[in-house]
Amino acid sequence: MLKIGYVRLRDQESATDTTALKEQGCHVVRAEEPRTASGGDDSAVLHSILDFVGAGDQLVVTRLAHLGGSARAILDVLDRLEQRGATLWVIEAELSSEGLSGRALRAALEAAASLDPHPPARRRRPAADEILELQRAGVGPVEIARRLGVSRMTVWRKLKSAAA
Repeated sequence: MLKIGYVRLRDQESATDTTALKEQGCHVVRAEEPRTASGGDDSAVLHSILDFVGAGDQLVVTRLAHLGGSARAILDVLDRLEQRGATLWVIEAELSSEGLSGRALRAALEAAASLDPHPPARRRRPAADEILELQRAGVGPVEIARRLGVSRMTVWRKLKSAAA
């Protein structure tokens, strides 16, 4: 079984986190700087670990927060580990993804994820020809905006730019 340690370098505790991972018997310890100010979930090093980890291996972190900024992100990591046949060990909370504690961890994360607000749906930007086609068919700007799911201002801008 290969133990792989992972830490996000956020503060001065990171040096002690790296030491704690080595004390846990991690064969490999990977660390990375978060890419965004909020810590972001777009972790290249973590994703490469999840692609590399094999059956029977264990990912070790000092804190659950190192795996992501939301319960949904942490659940995604757990799912990927399970798909690969690997497990998770969290040092500070003494949590494992195996057995009863693993089921309890998953249940708690699923409950927390259900409370997370969903990201707002991104509106698509309609092409000017879509707007012009509806206008030629006799549809007014307010109705065009409603049908395409965009603001009236977007419709007016597209119409103005098409007329220019």
